[in-house]
Amino acid sequence: MTDKPDIQTVIRIAGAYVAWVMGSGFATGQEILQFFTSYGYRSFPLIAMNLIGFLIIGPMILEAGRMHRDIEGHSHFQYFCGRKLGVFYDWFLPASMFAGMVILISGSGATLEEYYGVNHFVGALIMAAAALTAYIVGFQRFVRVVSFIGPTIIAFTLFVGIVTIVRDFDGLAVVNDYPQQMEAKQPVPWAWLSGLLYISYNLSGGSKYYTALGGTAGKAREAFWGAIVGTIALMAAILLMNSAMLTDIGNTAVQQVPTLYLTKKISYSLGAVFSIILIMGIFSSCSAMLWTVSERFVKQGSRKSYIFAACLCVAAFLLGLLPFAELVGKIYTVLGYIGLIFAACVIYKRISLAKQRRGKKE
Repeated sequence: MTDKPDIQTVIRIAGAYVAWVMGSGFATGQEILQFFTSYGYRSFPLIAMNLIGFLIIGPMILEAGRMHRDIEGHSHFQYFCGRKLGVFYDWFLPASMFAGMVILISGSGATLEEYYGVNHFVGALIMAAAALTAYIVGFQRFVRVVSFIGPTIIAFTLFVGIVTIVRDFDGLAVVNDYPQQMEAKQPVPWAWLSGLLYISYNLSGGSKYYTALGGTAGKAREAFWGAIVGTIALMAAILLMNSAMLTDIGNTAVQQVPTLYLTKKISYSLGAVFSIILIMGIFSSCSAMLWTVSERFVKQGSRKSYIFAACLCVAAFLLGLLPFAELVGKIYTVLGYIGLIFAACVIYKRISLAKQRRGKKE
């Protein structure tokens, strides 16, 4: 009975697991639009590919964090990839996370501008300040907050997706009537590669956060099932929002914030609520990325760490004034290519450990 996972802990981990992915790219729909929906009917096999990839790699990363949480300075990159390649990823991670912060801050500006008419400058500034505040509060408290944000976005996304599909189901029959709009949004020419890039940039970029999250689990099964539940919820949301955007691909493909467009079609008041939820999702990922970058260089809690984090927020804010949709397509694609090797290393490590266990049993 002692090995039985605590349900509340599993839900907390699953919520925080989902919260990482629920940044501006996902929550606004721009990420789903580019990496899935832009490929039309081929997007459905891509979602199945991501389900498998996340189920294989996600639990492994969280479990590694739980196993090594008491080892100060432990590098999960070196654990999975070896010393030389691991050192490269140790230094690459802060750069990729900073790039992610830029996208998230830009996404907050785009969301507030599109729905409320707030100047992009002001929206980006608010998000940069909120992320800095979360960093000062501390990681454990932050996890308790974002663990509620993830499920909230999932629930709202599922609702919008279901209502849109029911109302506009006939639109799925004319998806191929808009090839130019879809091709303009594709980050790479090949659908299968887009699917792989989505897996790699999310799991490699989020690996530092995920190992820290795994370290909060008391038991191995809690980390494992937290990743499993989080993955299933995440892919269900992607499936529904992808289908919903396909029902009106001619219009959603040209939106900065496609999910907000779909919500406003249902109800303008509902759109106002969803805009707030979008900002919450952006906040969750942006804060996690700021923590990841800062933790690489300075120990959290010191005056020096707060100054360093503030400088990062200022720099990300200035770069976040660039166009949101372009940042998503270009930065995430590059990060995805670099993350492919890490994803392969995690799978290889899992196979190696499985062989070692079998050998010991024999």
